[in-house]
Amino acid sequence: MANITVRRSHTPQQLEQGGWDPFRNMRDLFRWDPFREMAPLAPAAGGMTFAPDFEVKETKEGYQFKADLPGVTEKDIEISATGNVLTISGRREAEKEDTEDTFYVYERTYGTFARSFTLPGSVDVEHIRAELKHGVLAVLVPKKPEAQPKKIAITSSGTPS
Repeated sequence: MANITVRRSHTPQQLEQGGWDPFRNMRDLFRWDPFREMAPLAPAAGGMTFAPDFEVKETKEGYQFKADLPGVTEKDIEISATGNVLTISGRREAEKEDTEDTFYVYERTYGTFARSFTLPGSVDVEHIRAELKHGVLAVLVPKKPEAQPKKIAITSSGTPS
């Protein structure tokens, strides 16, 4: 049998060497979802679910949503807009498990996910674009033309006195 050691916590030596990262701890704390325990489709193995992290930013043209979805194909993703709510859902299927192999660590997650985002009223839901490239989903929700900033020209009505 292989001698594999998995370490998940910091030892006192690692803390002295600067191994503790308070920013990572804050990111983990803010990612905590109290409703995740109530998820009806939580897998039995370890209680972990596939929950990709999203990046949302506003540009001049609209709102950009990005998510890392490794192993997810286009046919396994559904994007819908109902009213002012954008919903992105999908699933990542588990690989065929070989019962003859011995797993020492099983941390990869599989299953379904769904995220909903409330959009402002100034978006054009009719022209939403989505692209899946190299495992990264990018969704662009454009702003309506009247909601985009316009530069106003200043004209002179007379000569200076």
